[in-house]
This record gives sequence, structure tokens and C-alpha cells, in this order.
Amino acid sequence: MKKNTYHLITIGCQMNKADSERVASFLEERAFRLLEDFTEANLVILTTCGVRQSAEDRVYGLVNQIRKANTEATVVITGCLAKRKDVWRRLKGQVDLFMPINELPNIFELLEKNVSRKEQGLVDSRIIEGEKYLSIEPKYQSPYTAYVPIGNGCDNFCAYCVVPYARGREVYRPLEEVIAEVQGLLAKGYKEIVLIAQNVNSYLSGQDKFPDLLKKVLALPGEFWVRFSSSHPKDLSDELIALLADQKMCPHLHLAVQSGDDEVLERMNRKYTASHYRGLIAKARAVRQDLAITTDVIVGFPGETEEQFENSAKLFQDLKFDLAYTAQYSPRPGTVSALMEDNVSREEKRRREKVLTEILKISGEEKNREYLEKEVLVLVDGTNKNGKYYGKTGSYKTVIFTAPENIRKDDLVGNFVSVKIIAVMDFGLEGQLVI
Repeated sequence: MKKNTYHLITIGCQMNKADSERVASFLEERAFRLLEDFTEANLVILTTCGVRQSAEDRVYGLVNQIRKANTEATVVITGCLAKRKDVWRRLKGQVDLFMPINELPNIFELLEKNVSRKEQGLVDSRIIEGEKYLSIEPKYQSPYTAYVPIGNGCDNFCAYCVVPYARGREVYRPLEEVIAEVQGLLAKGYKEIVLIAQNVNSYLSGQDKFPDLLKKVLALPGEFWVRFSSSHPKDLSDELIALLADQKMCPHLHLAVQSGDDEVLERMNRKYTASHYRGLIAKARAVRQDLAITTDVIVGFPGETEEQFENSAKLFQDLKFDLAYTAQYSPRPGTVSALMEDNVSREEKRRREKVLTEILKISGEEKNREYLEKEVLVLVDGTNKNGKYYGKTGSYKTVIFTAPENIRKDDLVGNFVSVKIIAVMDFGLEGQLVI
């Protein structure tokens, strides 16, 4: 085992990826070296997600693998599972430190205060109050797309969601600090800036709200795309919707609906109705007709009847989403819905998910056909195992395309290119490079 080495495992969302970038930067500034193999590192950190049971189960499996292969490593868990006492109990004797991400600046002090894993096995890292970890300059994983967190935490307390308990209440970065980070990225040639937070459009810094921040980002010079995620429908203002028309804004809005039924939305504590959500989509599409809409939805929430599910299905049919992330409800410990009777069977949850997926396939292909024989701008990510290039459009469509053999890969990856679309799929496009 090599001293002053670390291995980093990231599970989950864009926010977790951004957190891991700050962990990497913090460690490397203190002479730690990244290793690709966790069996040789003396510090292993897992940035965890607890939104779904599958993500949580992956953490348990990984910790067991790490312990079997590297008994001497110091193992730290941060992210959504760091404050879960049931997780502490389950991983007792296997994890050295459970550290909320805002305690990152204090990680070494916290580890020093820890007794041996065999004696205690659990550490409540609220020993020292953490500074604003988001101010740490990250080690960006991509040289052309950057996830820029503008805040951390959540005040919404949706009935099914563990995030407010895992990350705490909403705290936002000063506007000037965010702008400075974006300016630095653009100076390095970054092509895509993604502003992220648990509730990005709840941003507040002094008197500045999210539209104020977004305007300043869009006003910066250069050729680049801007996206933001995740948005809550209750905070999607007309002022923010109007900014979708800006040429630097990607024609893509991710807006989680979670259910198309008002009674279910009320039990979820979502603070809007299906009608209000429909109105927001209509306003957004009126501002930008080429706008792609993606969403999140939960099937089988406690008490969801067949009629209530059909309201979600009808909303999908009417709004014709480009893409949706569908989750079968699973109770998260500590949440309000965990106290409700989980009375929709697994089989029925699977059936409902399949119904929405089939609707989505139809609307996704219908939306994609609008791109046929058109030229689109693509930010290229790389090549697949078949040697074809792939990337994303501003509307968040995945594009696979071919290019002449004399074109250098380095000239394409990380750059904007024009691609003519020659074929469409349910959830993707195929094309040819326009030279």
C-alpha cells in the first residue's frame, strides 16, 4: 500500500461529481496522488448517493470489496449516506469516517480524532464546523464541460427525498464567486458550463436570485453553452423562462414532475399542481419552440391508485417529453413517505414504469424525427467501441456520427462540430460530420 495516495469513487448525480472534483483538488494540494486501483491506495473516499435503494446497495458492495482487498486502507464515506445512522450501523467496523461533504476542509483533523476502526467503527463528523467547501477550486474531470455548483442543500422536504437530511438546508455561493469560477473556465477554453444545485432556481445571494446570476453568466464573452439543473417547478419564474431564449442557453429544460396527479403531488409535498406544471411547459415552449423537455417521475408512490397513475400517463401523452428518468418508488429511511404504507406491489410498479416508457418511446422518436436531414451543432465527447464519434446537442440529444478517416480525433473531441442527421432512434440520433 502506497502512502499519501487516494482512490475516489463517485456514485450518483452531477452534484456528487462536482463534489468529487473538489475532494480530488483538496487532496492533491496536500501531496496526495490519485491511484486507479483501490487495492493500493491508503485512502479511499466514496461520494455516495442515497436517492435510490440501488445506489445505496452499490455502496455496501463496494465497501465490502475494498475491505477484502485492502484491509489497511482508510475508508471515508461522504455524500448522501454520510449522516445516515442506519448506514453507520450496517458498515460498523468497515468505515473509518462518515463525513458530510461540507466538512471536507477538516477531513484530516476528523480522522486524527478517530479511534481505531476495531474499537469504534463509527465517527460522527460534526466535531468541527466545516467551512464553505464549494470555494475549493476543483480538479475538473473534463477539459471542456464543467459542472459549477452554485449551492448545496435543500429546503423543500419532498416526502420521498432524503437530500434535506443528507445535505442539510440550502446554502448558496456568493454571485461574484460563481462568476469568477465561470470566467476562469472560459479563459481555459471550456465549451459548456452547467450550473448545478439541488434546487438551482432557488438560488439567493443577497438580493440576487437565479435569473440575476444566469444573466451575468450569459453576458460573459465567448462561444459556449449554458445549462442548469435541477429545477423545481415551484421556483420556475417567468423571468427565468424568458432567459431560455438567449442564444447561449441550451434549448433544454429539465423539470421534474414526479407525478401527474394532484393528490399524489400533495402527499409528495411538491407544492404545485399538474395544471401549474403544464402551464410552465407551455410558457417555456412558447419562448423557445426548439426546446427539449426532460423530467423525473416516480411510479408506485404510497397510495397511488390506478386512476392516479393514469393521470401521470395522460400527462406524458399530452406533454410529449423528450426524455424521462422513471423511478419505481422505494422508501428512504428518515423521510416522511417511509412512514406511509408502501402498498403498490413491485410487479405493479414495474408495469407502471413500462407503460410510461412505452409512451416515452413514441414521443421521443416523434421529437427526434424533427431533426432528420437537418444539421445540428454537437459537442463531441469521444468515440465508442465501433469507432464512431458521440456527443450531445444543445437539446441534450445523444448523437452518434461518422467522420472521414483523415480527420484527427483530437480535432473533434471537446469541440463543437456540425453534424447532419441521417437516422433517428427512440432516444438518440445518427449522423455524418459536415466538413
